[in-house]
Amino acid sequence: MEVTNLLNRFKSKKILVLGDVMLDSYLVGNVNRISPEAPVPVVQLQKKARRLGGAANVAKNLVALGAQVSLSSVIGNDNEGKKIKELALKYGMNTDCLLLSENTETTVKTRVIGNNQQLIRIDYERQNEIVKNDQETLLKAIDKAFDNGVDALILEDYNKGVLSKEIISKVISMAKQKEIFVSVDPKMNNFFEYKGVDLFKPNLKELKEGLNCSFLFPSQKEKFEAAIDQLHQKLQNKISFVTLSEHGVFINDNTNKFYIEAHLRNIADVSGAGDTVIATATLCIISDCSIEQTAQISNLAGGMVCEKPGVVSIDLLQFEKELRELYKG
Repeated sequence: MEVTNLLNRFKSKKILVLGDVMLDSYLVGNVNRISPEAPVPVVQLQKKARRLGGAANVAKNLVALGAQVSLSSVIGNDNEGKKIKELALKYGMNTDCLLLSENTETTVKTRVIGNNQQLIRIDYERQNEIVKNDQETLLKAIDKAFDNGVDALILEDYNKGVLSKEIISKVISMAKQKEIFVSVDPKMNNFFEYKGVDLFKPNLKELKEGLNCSFLFPSQKEKFEAAIDQLHQKLQNKISFVTLSEHGVFINDNTNKFYIEAHLRNIADVSGAGDTVIATATLCIISDCSIEQTAQISNLAGGMVCEKPGVVSIDLLQFEKELRELYKG
């Protein structure tokens, strides 16, 4: 693996990320005592922050890795939605496919962090499918983006309503017609709507829920691999990539399969690790990495972001350093 060449290939790739975009809000401080009013910690607030979340965090990871990124979703035409667009532009994303609508409200996840640990999360959201007019506007914008050149489409599903069955079916068909690579990070509601995609990346919990099966991992690998075979039969996807938490990752292209163990790390917060993994894996595959290399590199990237509290994107300098260590230069 020639690391410099790989990172240079990343820079030439154009990726469109479509899915549920949200705003991540942080209240960060120190905890020195328990409240006299209730058995809860008192956070002495030190700073506030707002970051891109959901599908937008996937896009932010892609930007951090050097790719050219378009962000696509329907969010509220409210202060939070405008902040998302402002942040997306700040990071150099194309927002032509980011629709601010009066028909919805922007999802906001507020995390309270005390002493570098998440204490509580407060969600404000509407989980309704986007209205027909907004769907049509969104699809037209995506079709135009595809015409301007896209190497890969990432569908990032958080069950918030942007990825309706109709949207999923139409964008996959549009992408196939233009020979655009399609990756999916699924959720339960639309698990089997992503037929024929190139890369399907559930985590272990999502795999079990989607297939309605039960097994222990890693002690029952035979049942796990049988579930992977069942997944392929239902979806006819080319590559299955499953994140296994502390057990690493598994990848299968129906010819070869690899288990990659997790790296030993000081885990602070697993939030957003899946976003980093799908971003990295997609870039690796369209940059001609083997599936084994894809799993190794994505596993490395996902573990790195778990060392920091909150949802964060990958640090390219640290990533390059650890990548060189992994491949010995």
